[in-house]
Amino acid sequence: MVSCNRDLRTAFLGLRHGGAVGTLKAMHLVRFMNSTGRIGWGRLVEPSKALPLQGDLFGDHEFGERPVDVVKRLAPVDPPNVFAIGLNYRGHAEEQGLKSLPERPLIFLKATTSVTGPGAPIMLPAEAPDEVDFEAELAVIIGRRCRDVSEAHALEFVLGYTCANDVSARDCQKRLDKQWARAKSFDTFCPLGPVIATADSFNPGSARIQALLNGDAMQDSNISDMIFSVPQLVSYLSRQFTLLPGTAILTGTPAGVGFTRNPPRHLRDGDSITIEIEGIGRLTNPVVQETAEWL
Repeated sequence: MVSCNRDLRTAFLGLRHGGAVGTLKAMHLVRFMNSTGRIGWGRLVEPSKALPLQGDLFGDHEFGERPVDVVKRLAPVDPPNVFAIGLNYRGHAEEQGLKSLPERPLIFLKATTSVTGPGAPIMLPAEAPDEVDFEAELAVIIGRRCRDVSEAHALEFVLGYTCANDVSARDCQKRLDKQWARAKSFDTFCPLGPVIATADSFNPGSARIQALLNGDAMQDSNISDMIFSVPQLVSYLSRQFTLLPGTAILTGTPAGVGFTRNPPRHLRDGDSITIEIEGIGRLTNPVVQETAEWL
């Protein structure tokens, strides 16, 4: 049963003019701070210019006619939830020596306080700085409240797609805690950006995905290597949880992460890590050692 409102994607991607709903054309949306310090969304028309969105990104809206300065890019959404999927690329499963592929998606959560934006530093936490790893991921942004949606209709509820880095403290994940909450949720451990590629501008079944560490390719794959596709993931998650507008779904990482290398390659103070997805763009973050300051 589909209990979501699915009056086509235009119900939440449309511009409403005189009661008529039109399709939001293929575009890149950016969340940004302008020259007056105001935060909002806009349609990117140049690297540092956007037509400001007026209204509700997830409801009725239109775009201004005059571009404004994009002074600082922010995470493209402030998500109510961040769901993530483990072991969702065949290559990543193989590099860990798994003899069989998962029968169903492996779901975990990242704290919303881990979300950060393009150019913001990834902090190596004082509590666990030594084995922090990178994971290039495609993030799905939900556009409409959704529950119990079928695979056939799943993409109707997707606002768009962005790049994500599922930063992970491997010592916490693998040895110290033996579960993933802390390892995946330190502050700054979920960079998102630089834009949202709207749903009709991006093919979630095939696109090159890379992680570049100081310019060197560490991960280089295609999202077609996913075990569970985007429609399968959205449908499966919606049968477990209500997916709210703005929810981010991180869809898994391909082969090449740091802990599987010999020797392992973890993030270090002074590094720069870039996640690049064909058709979306490049999400780059510097890496900085956190200094412990006790109150």
